[in-house]
Amino acid sequence: MSTTVKVTVDMNLCESHGQCVFAAPEVFSFDDDDYLVYDAEPDPARHGKVVRAAASCPVRAITVEKSP
Repeated sequence: MSTTVKVTVDMNLCESHGQCVFAAPEVFSFDDDDYLVYDAEPDPARHGKVVRAAASCPVRAITVEKSP
């Protein structure tokens, strides 16, 4: 049984600082219009990077949940 990781970004809070993109580029990126896009259910192996990305967000717009 694998653990799943769920990522949520409150786009009302997000100011596109990009710290998450630097911390976990496999999960977070900007589209052609400079809007944040992200993988809401990244590989569980990326959990540590996703947690660091959430912690780096200056407006705390990212929530990370880990569940069995």
